[in-house]
Amino acid sequence: MKVAVVGATGMVGEVMLQVLSERNFPVTELIPVASEKSVGKEIEFQGKKYAVVNLETAVKMQPNIALFSAGGETSLEWAPKFAQAGTTVIDNSSAWRMNPDNKLVVPEINANQLSKTDKIIANPNCSTIQMVLALAPLHKKYKIKRIIVSTYQSITGTGVKAVQQLENEYVGNKGEMAYKYQIHQNAIPQCDVFEDNGYTKEEMKLVRETKKILSDNTIAVSATAVRVPIVGGHSEAVNVEFEHDFDLSEVRKILHETQGVTIQDNTDTFTYPMPLYAKGKDDVFVGRIRRDESQPNTLNMWIVADNLRKGAATNTVQIAEYLVKNNLV
Repeated sequence: MKVAVVGATGMVGEVMLQVLSERNFPVTELIPVASEKSVGKEIEFQGKKYAVVNLETAVKMQPNIALFSAGGETSLEWAPKFAQAGTTVIDNSSAWRMNPDNKLVVPEINANQLSKTDKIIANPNCSTIQMVLALAPLHKKYKIKRIIVSTYQSITGTGVKAVQQLENEYVGNKGEMAYKYQIHQNAIPQCDVFEDNGYTKEEMKLVRETKKILSDNTIAVSATAVRVPIVGGHSEAVNVEFEHDFDLSEVRKILHETQGVTIQDNTDTFTYPMPLYAKGKDDVFVGRIRRDESQPNTLNMWIVADNLRKGAATNTVQIAEYLVKNNLV
């Protein structure tokens, strides 16, 4: 099993390597891929050293699977070249997500849609993954009408440059800015660029990707995405209106039985999800589960997950695991 990690020296790429190792993915040969400036650099993986190669070399090496985390432009140009060489690409960028010919996969929800003919598979946006993992079983039971979501997103979603900015600001150093504004002691109500409708790209990802993953275009979604000065993961306040009424104890039971979801919901002991505790973990944590008392059939939840793990690297590796287990590569 030859596995290429494209963007191996980046923040998500490094976590991908960690997750592959932790989960004992059957890698017989690792192909770390990065930009020209990193070519030749050595990466250690499971006690062996591997030299970083460029994209052209990696395609010629014909990996079985290529895990991409190198940005949309790179994916648009190079994913088809890998696919043409017989490699199955699992792409972490937004490049292929809304293409009708490409599956958008959260394994616990819709991996069963995958087949051998899927050569470029899209990994959803980090904010979307954690929200839909908690909502999918509830949608099945009560049918979602409308979602209102406000996100509180970690700077790690922007990358190393943002982490450096926060660290500089924390100690009062001047340095390169990942954001237009100071992030230390601040909250920036802009994740990604603005679209013509006044929403950011990140907010519209939550709208469009949710409908595609849950296979239901009737779900109405309204999102506000905010960047906050934390590193542990993304948090979301989610308000869901269902077509059918629910019982709170049944909601908790459904979530408790959902693979990949952990409930942290006890107000007596002040137990609720926080990015501080989600960091480095693969589960999606759900708490503050309560009825919206302002209108019928509506639920409030607080959802937290490590955006570099389940929101990116872990979900990608889980897709690869499903492909291997079901002989689809």
